[in-house]
Amino acid sequence: MRTGTGVRLDSQDPTPTVAGYLSLLRDLGADFHVHHVIPGLQGQAQMLHDSARAGLDFVLGNEYGNINGPFVPGTNRWDVPAELLEDAAATGGLIGVLYDEPEHLQINADQYRKDAFHPHFASTDGLAAEAAADRVADSAAAIVHDVDTATTGAGARVPVLAEQVFPVLFHTLARGGMTPTPKIMKESFQPLQLSTALGAALQYGRDFWVCADLWGPDVGPWFTRAPGFPGHSPAEYASALRMGYLFAPSHLFTENIDVLIHHRGHDRFERTEFGDVWDEFVRDFIPRTPLEWSFADARPDIVLIHAEDSNFGRGTLPFGNRGASAPQASKSVFAAWHLLSHGSIPPDGSCMHIDRYTFPRHALNGIPRSTFPLSQGAETVTHTHPLFHPVRNTLVFDETVTPDRLGEPELIVVAGTRLPARTRDLLRRRAESGAVVVIPRWLAGPTGGDRERVGSGAWIVYDDLLHDDDAKLAISTHLGSPDRWTQRFGDTEIVFEAADADGVTLHAEVVASRSARV
Repeated sequence: MRTGTGVRLDSQDPTPTVAGYLSLLRDLGADFHVHHVIPGLQGQAQMLHDSARAGLDFVLGNEYGNINGPFVPGTNRWDVPAELLEDAAATGGLIGVLYDEPEHLQINADQYRKDAFHPHFASTDGLAAEAAADRVADSAAAIVHDVDTATTGAGARVPVLAEQVFPVLFHTLARGGMTPTPKIMKESFQPLQLSTALGAALQYGRDFWVCADLWGPDVGPWFTRAPGFPGHSPAEYASALRMGYLFAPSHLFTENIDVLIHHRGHDRFERTEFGDVWDEFVRDFIPRTPLEWSFADARPDIVLIHAEDSNFGRGTLPFGNRGASAPQASKSVFAAWHLLSHGSIPPDGSCMHIDRYTFPRHALNGIPRSTFPLSQGAETVTHTHPLFHPVRNTLVFDETVTPDRLGEPELIVVAGTRLPARTRDLLRRRAESGAVVVIPRWLAGPTGGDRERVGSGAWIVYDDLLHDDDAKLAISTHLGSPDRWTQRFGDTEIVFEAADADGVTLHAEVVASRSARV
């Protein structure tokens, strides 16, 4: 079934044998695979046995159950049963439990279930934002506790992955113990998505996984299994894999194998153009680009601080609360990203699920599903989704960030709706020691004016970030080149530049004691 639409797709290739499929995974150079568990658990014991025999680790996911049920009562969520987790942990191959787009199903609770409005984690109706965030985090913590209890035989803690398409709730779910797992490509602004998820992982001491998701908005003359699948070109996919890898995550995986391979029957497989991209990435790029840094080494020059409000630009259903709207102050987060990206990211939303974007993939909806896969989805390439936006070494923390995690950034931009007094005092101390702090008036507390010197730094108060000349000037002096997106990990800086006029593909350079163009 096409996720979220209720449209069923017939199988397009014959089913391979188990031995053939596992051999294919090994041939693709995979270290692990993500297996979406079917409620009822038919064949699960055999899957565990087969994965162990093949020497493949695995992640157990809940996507199928989220879409099709049965559901945890009062939610639109399906949890992998404890007995399967116990059996999986006992094999030694279980490396993660994946919750598919949980932020999406919290704030868009009626996406799959049509019988009632049942958010993924918990109902937040009638709650203020801080209380709603606490309730979601507490629910996530209960899930993590249950997984921890069921997987004690794994030998190491099994992370519970929050695989997210919207750049909201990363910090809330990380606070609850979940591992930030941003989807790249998809319909995201890449620096915003990665900076937010990476900041959440660092602030709450979690792992950091990355999913290179081939579903997307665009069409072109490439192999297409369904409208929007793939919704990115092979060239964009190649750049995205490299981009995700260079962020040095705990694990990196792609969604999904159906796009990489044709099965012609009798366990005879052929790579698509996307399979060729994957093969080059695994066989060539990774061996010649050893990682000498980790995501955990990330140190920002710029920090954006904002409390979670779950607003990505729509303004309704904050945290899934049907009786509330996102406050006006929450839009300051979009304004901050607009300025931090040299105006490249729009000032009215944090992903492409806002009104200004239309998706060319919808043009394929009129093609009968029985004719898929298409050798060419469309004759003309569309360029809705770029990878490149110019952002300088930025991380996002929430309003509870501590001094050790904040570090010593040059520029601290504060936005959003809430800021505890202790965090405001921390920011004041950072200004005294040399940072430039740009903060909204509604969060600034008593100050001496709109702009004041504080020690060796500056404290700049704004009412409207997009129209405050002092705030814009202060930010602009720290942004670096409009032709570069950078992220620093210890002594290593990754520099991305657009490789084409639309920014759909990237050049990357690793700048350390030695430089390498990759």
